[in-house]
Amino acid sequence: MSGHCYCADCRKASGSGFIPFMGFASTAVRFSGQTRIFKSKSARGSDSVRNFCTVCGGLVFGGEVGIDERFTIYAGSLDDPSLFHPRIAIFTLGRPAWAAIPPQLQVYERLPL
Repeated sequence: MSGHCYCADCRKASGSGFIPFMGFASTAVRFSGQTRIFKSKSARGSDSVRNFCTVCGGLVFGGEVGIDERFTIYAGSLDDPSLFHPRIAIFTLGRPAWAAIPPQLQVYERLPL
């Protein structure tokens, strides 16, 4: 799963109109190094965990290592941005009018089930 998230929390974390993300099963990724963690409430009411680089402060991934079964890798942290191929736009309900949705993305007002 990859796309753009337009929820208010992602907009605030990114300082932009959306966050470009890629979702992976926890078994498909491995993390090394220290991160700084920030927790907030997700749209579902559970904790949303964001991990930032302790050196540059960049947003790297979402999820809690050792706990979550899925992780969100933020596409802006990729060394090779050509690896990101968005397919969906989520939480588009309530997005600012200036935050354009690329026409090729499948649009969901909330999180698809």
